[in-house]
Amino acid sequence: MQYASWLTLAPVPNVPELVAYQARDMHGLWQAVGTEAPPFWAFTWLGGQALARHVLDHPDVVRGRRVLDLATGSGVVALAAVRAGAAEVVAVDVDPLAAEAVAANAAANGLAVQSLCADLLDEAPPDADVVLAADVLYDRVMAPRVLAWLRRCGATVLVSDPGRDYCPAHELVEVASRVLPADLELEGMRERRTRIFTL
Repeated sequence: MQYASWLTLAPVPNVPELVAYQARDMHGLWQAVGTEAPPFWAFTWLGGQALARHVLDHPDVVRGRRVLDLATGSGVVALAAVRAGAAEVVAVDVDPLAAEAVAANAAANGLAVQSLCADLLDEAPPDADVVLAADVLYDRVMAPRVLAWLRRCGATVLVSDPGRDYCPAHELVEVASRVLPADLELEGMRERRTRIFTL
């Protein structure tokens, strides 16, 4: 795996059933990767932690079903779906390094996940029973595109958001909420209320 020297395999915060390769130094890794966007795949963001925890605590949401994890990042949510008994899980991200991270994290957990590097938002939604989307509503331009695509899915949709500025919570139906400890460097605060919605 590229940039492995910047990563440590450790239990996922709030989801100790899973381990993931996580960055020790966000800014150092970002400089090493040299991309405009941060290496989102190297962190287990609060939205992903909350949605993975929800899936493991409520396995009936995914058990025996075909699942798509949109903007998978490290793949933690996809791995939780596999662990919870999903029939098939596809983890999708636009960053090719995310696909490497998903593969490495899947191997570390002894789980099988199909990884796909693609931007699905301009395409017809794929055939899935459940679509999971964690921490995807953080950008003014991207958030409306993501929500419009999710509304076209024709599947059960769960969206997890830790209070990002562009999450239109008033348009969504809250199904769960929890306050999670937060990384001060990543989140600017020591805890955040993270909510899970359906459409």
